[in-house]
Amino acid sequence: MSAAERANRSRRNPRRRQARADTQAPKLRTVRETSAGGLVVDGLDGPPAKRCAALIGRTDRRGRLLWSLPKGHIEQGETAEQTAMREVAEETGIRGTVLASLGSIDYWFVTEGRRVHKTVHHYLLRFLGGELSDEDLEVTEVAWVPLNELPSRLAYADERKLAAIATRLIDDMNTDDTNNGDTSGGHSTAPTPGGK
Repeated sequence: MSAAERANRSRRNPRRRQARADTQAPKLRTVRETSAGGLVVDGLDGPPAKRCAALIGRTDRRGRLLWSLPKGHIEQGETAEQTAMREVAEETGIRGTVLASLGSIDYWFVTEGRRVHKTVHHYLLRFLGGELSDEDLEVTEVAWVPLNELPSRLAYADERKLAAIATRLIDDMNTDDTNNGDTSGGHSTAPTPGGK
């Protein structure tokens, strides 16, 4: 029997084909998850240099501290906006109210034998009060970060894009206030955290 005949014979051998099929990874179940969160900003009515956002830092498996926007699962009966306000408060200690949608981030990951398709809705929030707190077990650190530092601080490209959208929205809101005769002088009446 020639080498070519042996090769053809082994390709047709059903036992060999069955053995290969048994070693393939099992098909993962696909799950959809929806979360919401946001960028809570203090100093919205003040000068751009004074505007800052509350971020959370989480330690990854490699021990790196990665900064991101607070977010979490939408609970039954909640709107995405309500979830964003609740998650910001739970993960940062800061209360805020939704001003505008920043958009959604959509991604896939595998965990615990499942393929997860996750969608996270993000919102721009105005600071209402509270004190920074990292009491949430999933959070390593929290910090007020100047808006102009977000591109270098945020770990994920999609969130950096949302921060850029937020900056444009804030600039547009302040331009509209100026054009509509706002005489507040551009100063917020809300107390600023940490004396900022």
